[in-house]
This record gives sequence, structure tokens and C-alpha cells, in this order.
Amino acid sequence: MIKEEIAVVWFKRDLRFTDHAPLYYAQQQFLPVLLIYCFEPSIMSAHDSDIRHWRFVYQSLKEMQAKLAELKTEIYIFHNEANEVFKKLADSYTIKLIFSHQEIGNRLTYDRDIELAKFCKLGGIKWREYQHNGVIRKLNSRKEWEKRWKSTMEETPKIVDETKWNFLELNRGLYNDLKGEELNSEIRSHDKSFQSGGESYAWRYLDSFLKERHVNYSKFISKPAASRKGCSRISPYLSYGNISMRMVYQYTMQHYTKSLNKRSLSNFISRLHWHCHFMQKFEDECRMEFENVNRAYDMMPKERNEELISAWKLGQTGIPIVDACMRCLVATGYINFRMRAMIVSFFVYNLWQDWRELHILARLFLDYEPGIHYPQLQMQAGVTGINTIRIYNPIKNSYEHDAEGIFIKTWLPELKNIPVSFIHEPWTMSALEQEIYQVRLGLDYPMPIIDIEETNKTARDIMWSFRKTESVKLEGKKVLEKHVNMSSDLKTRKKS
Repeated sequence: MIKEEIAVVWFKRDLRFTDHAPLYYAQQQFLPVLLIYCFEPSIMSAHDSDIRHWRFVYQSLKEMQAKLAELKTEIYIFHNEANEVFKKLADSYTIKLIFSHQEIGNRLTYDRDIELAKFCKLGGIKWREYQHNGVIRKLNSRKEWEKRWKSTMEETPKIVDETKWNFLELNRGLYNDLKGEELNSEIRSHDKSFQSGGESYAWRYLDSFLKERHVNYSKFISKPAASRKGCSRISPYLSYGNISMRMVYQYTMQHYTKSLNKRSLSNFISRLHWHCHFMQKFEDECRMEFENVNRAYDMMPKERNEELISAWKLGQTGIPIVDACMRCLVATGYINFRMRAMIVSFFVYNLWQDWRELHILARLFLDYEPGIHYPQLQMQAGVTGINTIRIYNPIKNSYEHDAEGIFIKTWLPELKNIPVSFIHEPWTMSALEQEIYQVRLGLDYPMPIIDIEETNKTARDIMWSFRKTESVKLEGKKVLEKHVNMSSDLKTRKKS
């Protein structure tokens, strides 16, 4: 039996129609095009995965399906391993081409892609992968990376012609056999506490930021409460590809030229660059998902303390700003960058726990992007050997960035009656004051599980003494040679 020849567009972290290279080039083939997405059980059960991520993906796909329904087609969605889906499809069709974006993902997705590449080679299938967010695969040197990134951002977007599709209608029997079990009801349910997925939401957030909200960007970026509106909030849409980095960059530049707040937009544009800068680091050395990028830090082990980790995770450390951040993150999937750095600092320095335990945060961040998450963790944990060791004082940050305690009281209702004079350090209240303000420390809210000043000093002494060792310096040189363009990235290190 002669099998029908087809092309496949495989959606991954690129859930959009606008500026989508795989769709654009698939459209130019004289072949029926099959659109697929795979909810892969192995990835969904991984250490860095959470229902909040897959709910966002489901919402994004649901919006895409609504648009495709007008064209009387669909994305065929599988709750099955991608390699299994491709093997079964190849039994019924002759797959000539697969189109997808490169994925800057975790080890599981990397290994899956290696296996699929082998399958394609054996089956004579051409797999065409396209650059994602300006990240360059198999980059030999960072020397020209900045120029190449900017060039990519300024290229003409890949816009499909919606009148010229030749979609494949998948055999219904095959689809029913292969699509797998229905997704968890939590994934299919809306949760108003989280941002909703979808291309239209991405543009809505970007548009309101560039037209109105950006005026307070520089002022509010470090504030845990005000940043919720003052920041762009497009990070989850970039993480799951509801909007391309190129479209964000170009749309921002259009507004920059006529903006009265160029400083705010300039700061925003620099962070778009940093976004890809860290993804490039991860692409170049993806072992940093599990290993210290500076191998000398393997000689500085930390003993796991489940009790401390649990208190931190549940927002029960007795340090209000830390607990408010953790509870907010659990409930909404978002806190601003400074607070992220602060809770990581608290975890790795004050609690003296290993950064590799922070797959916890990967699960909590709605905008989790592996290529940003792990390089940022290592930088904040001080195990690169090249970045400044930055140990945050959460009490100082609390006074500076939540001066009135608004954020704290929002997420720690047990402290709602405490006046501003005590909200940042409630343990300084006397027994009588606790009675007056209706909170019993140790019962309604915990006493601090550690001493901030003491643990900061201990961590600082250990980290700086270790930083001076020859082994750290030697490994640090290797890190610099591999990841840093000395003309520009040095500035980024000094700011980090």
C-alpha cells in the first residue's frame, strides 16, 4: 500500500501563529500539513513540572484551536510521548518533513530530541528546526553573539498566508488509538489566580505595558506589590511561545521612538537581551541543570535539611517578606525578579541549602524557562566563580521595597493587625504587644527559624574564602572563556 506523503509541524514551546518559522516554511511545501502537539507524560511528571504549566499550555492550545476551527482544521493533541506518536504516524503516512523550533529545554527534552533525530535519520525524514529567541545552537564563540542576536531581532517576521493552507485531516481511527487519556481536570479548568495562556493575552499584556504601564517600570520593578502592574508580565508568554521575542522587540522599538519614558523602555529592552543571554548560556552548557558550572564548588557540599526546606516552601520561616513571597508564588505563579533573587539567596545562604533543590521554584514559576532558571540559580547561589556573591538581607529589602507592609499583609493575613513599626520584624514585639495586635508568635505565626545576621555572616565568610581558592579561580577562567563576551557581558556580570 502506498502511504500518503505529509509534512508535520510539531508545536512545543511556540504556541502561536504570528512569526512562526516552522508554520511559515511548512506552508511552502507541496504536501499536506499535519499540526500536532504532545502532552508527554514523562515531561509532565518531571522534577520541574507543575499543573500550572500545563494549564497554561492547554489554554494556549484552546485559543489556537478556536482560530483553526474557522479553517475547518485543528492541532491534533496527544497525551502521549512524542517519539511514540511519530513512530505510529510513520506507520500510516510517509513523513517527508518535520518542522519545529529548537527547544532550549531540560535534559528530558534534550534526550527525546536525540532519539527523534535518530528515528528521522533511519527513516529518511528531514527534520528542520528553527532558531528560538535568537539562541544559537552549536555556538563556537560568544564574540559576535550580540550582533547576531540583534540581527535576528530585526529580521522580517515569518508571517503565514492564512488563505493558502493545505491541512491534513488525520485518520480518525488512528487519532483515537494514539491520542491517549484525557488530561487531568485541573489542567482543563480555569484558575483566575494565574495569568491565562494564549497569543491574544500575550499581545494584550504587551500592548498595555507599552502604551500605559511602562511609565512606572523602573520605579516599580523591585517592589513586590507594585511590580505586579508596573512590570510587563509577558514572561510566561515568552516561555511558552505565545509571542516571539522578535515581535516583542520590534513592537517595543516602535513605541520607544515616540515614548516620553525612554529610560523605562531602555531598561525593558536590556532585559529582553538578558533573557536570551541566559538561554544561550544554558544551550551552550546544559549540564548546569544538575551540576555546578564551576566544578570546584563540588567540594563545598551542603547537608539537606528537610525541616528548613519545608518551612521555606510553605511560607513559615518567620521572616515576613520571605513568607509573603513564597505564599504569593504558590498562589499566583509570579513574584518580581528582586524578590526571586532574595528568596533564592535566603535558601542557599541563610538556610545553607543546595541550589539543586530549587526544582521547587521551577514548579512554582508560571513563567519557568529552563534556559533562564538554572543559569540564574547558579549565579545567585555564587557557584559560577565569576559573578559577584550577592547575599541579600531580607529585612533590609522588606523595609525598602514593602515599606508599608502592604504586600506582607496581603499574603500573611495572620499579621494584618500589626502596625508598620513591627510588620517587618514581628519578633521584636513584647508579649503585651502581641496580645494587643492579636497575634501569638510561635502559634499564629512562627518565630524566625534562623538568625539573619548570623547566617549571612557565616555564608559570606565561607563563600568569599572559597572564592579565593586556586581551584575556583582556575575553573572560573574556563567559565569566562566559554560563556562571556568580554566587551559586553562583563557589564552584565557587574550588574548581576
